[in-house]
Amino acid sequence: MEGFQVVSDGPHTAPLHGSVHVGGAKNSALKLMAATLLAAGRSTLTNVPDILDVHVMGRLLEELGCTVTVEHPDGAPGSSGTVIVDVPEQLGHEAPYDLVRRLRASITVLGPLVTRCGRARVALPGGDNIGSRGLDMHMTGLRELGATVGVEHGYVVADAGAGLRGGNLWLDFPSVGATENLLMAAVLAHGTTVIDNVAREPEIIDLCQMLQAMGALIDGVGTSTLTIEGVTALSPVEHTTVSDRIVAGTWAFAVALAGGDLTVVGGRARHLDIVLDKLVAAGGHVDADEHGFRVCVDKRLTSFDVVTLPYPGFPTDLQPFAMALAAVSGGTAMITENVFEARFMFAQELARLGADLRTDGHHAVVRGTTVLSGAPVVAHDIRAGAALVLAGLAAQGTTTVADAHHIDRGYPRFAETLAGLGARVSRVPLQEPAD
Repeated sequence: MEGFQVVSDGPHTAPLHGSVHVGGAKNSALKLMAATLLAAGRSTLTNVPDILDVHVMGRLLEELGCTVTVEHPDGAPGSSGTVIVDVPEQLGHEAPYDLVRRLRASITVLGPLVTRCGRARVALPGGDNIGSRGLDMHMTGLRELGATVGVEHGYVVADAGAGLRGGNLWLDFPSVGATENLLMAAVLAHGTTVIDNVAREPEIIDLCQMLQAMGALIDGVGTSTLTIEGVTALSPVEHTTVSDRIVAGTWAFAVALAGGDLTVVGGRARHLDIVLDKLVAAGGHVDADEHGFRVCVDKRLTSFDVVTLPYPGFPTDLQPFAMALAAVSGGTAMITENVFEARFMFAQELARLGADLRTDGHHAVVRGTTVLSGAPVVAHDIRAGAALVLAGLAAQGTTTVADAHHIDRGYPRFAETLAGLGARVSRVPLQEPAD
């Protein structure tokens, strides 16, 4: 078992300096890979991050009959690269448990398989332990499009019979996953589909743009209502993955916690308006241009409240970083989690570092202290793991973050990149916990 070890003398004692490059978005690349199933032939995705989840999704596509090639420039680990997916005319329709349980995003093969194959059998997914994230909206929407859908022996089983037909769909919540699945199902359905209250994240726009390049007819991209005219077939395509706003935001919080001057090359400030505005209001400095943005922090910041909401609200994926920053900022912050109910599992680990916080339902009150205290902690999910590493930059002593594999699922070469910016962070072997 491996972990991350962080050694620090406290906030701003080893400020970060330099630049980092942000590659393609994990939350987009995995869905784009699923979308390749909609067209027989060779599709090529560029600017794909070199993370564990991409390789797991590649193995899942291979289980369905595809040939998947992952390429990185000069074989350099951690770099953004290219994924080539050769999709056969006849696809398999079953996504097995042993792969799906490792990756929540694997559920997005459901829509493409139902609409292309007329049937699908997809294991209930696993992934991060951050909440229930049920599939009710996915299954209800597919039923509205004419499929028979149920759960049998741990699998979502769907049968479209003679094919899906267009319909009018309403999402109770702007779920990213449900939007993606129903959108991909609708592009090959007979007739017109209107989906109201869809998610509007940049990753949804990225998926829509790839589908349009494949020949899909989609109107309302970027709004809360998508109108899809079904077509009989799509064509393979080459597409560049949108920049990862969550990784870009992670680096902004890294500077906020450790201090320093960091340029985030490839980060799109317009995708992080509310996050960067809060850092500026707290006392940081942000400059943005067409190539990325620069964050400078030379003093202890002031606390700010956070309320997580669907895009363009404050991203739930960045909430753990905001909580870690609040723990060493001046004043008191109220953190409200409205998206994933189990995100506050992170608070228990942050408290082990000496954070003064209290949680009540989906609210947390964090009173800032001047410095945290290094301790052993555990990463329960991708973002919590990365946030604990960054919290270690604001702690005195040694912080060890166990279960490094979670962080690897979202951040290529995270420890090496931080070390290159001046932090004392490294990967270390850890002893397996005793039973």
